[in-house]
Amino acid sequence: MAALALLVVGAMALVDAISGEPDQQGPVTSGTPSGEDGGGGGGGGGADPSPSRDATASVPQSAVPLVIRVTGQPTTVVVRVADAQGKVLTNGQLGTGDILQYDEAPLQVVAFNGGSLQVTIYGKEQPRVPNGQRGQWFVGERSS
Repeated sequence: MAALALLVVGAMALVDAISGEPDQQGPVTSGTPSGEDGGGGGGGGGADPSPSRDATASVPQSAVPLVIRVTGQPTTVVVRVADAQGKVLTNGQLGTGDILQYDEAPLQVVAFNGGSLQVTIYGKEQPRVPNGQRGQWFVGERSS
C-alpha cells in the first residue's frame, strides 16, 4: 500500500513538473486510451492497464498518432492531452510487453525510463532514449 502511495505522489509530481501548475485539476486514469475494445480498461491507480494488441493490426500504423510499446523493464508513463485542459490519459506503471495506442493528438508523453519504450508517432519509430534516462515526446496534430 505504501508503494502505491509513493507511486501516486511521484506521478503527481511528474505531472506538475510537466504542466508547470502546482495543483493538478484533471483526472488521473489508465486503460486503453484508443477507445477500442481491447480487453477492458485498467483498474484504479494505473498498475495494470489493459492495452489493446489487436487495435494496432486493425488501423494502419501511419494513421495512428501514438503507439507506445514497453520493450524493456516496467516503467511509469504519463500521457496527457497537450491543450489548455491537459487531461491525463495514462498515469501509471506499464509492464514489459504492454502496448498502448492513442487515436487523438496533440499529446505529451513522459516516461521515467524512456529506454524501456519503443515510441511510434504517425507510423515513424522515434529515436531510442538511453536506458535509465527520462524520455519525453510530443505528438502534434497531423498535417493534412
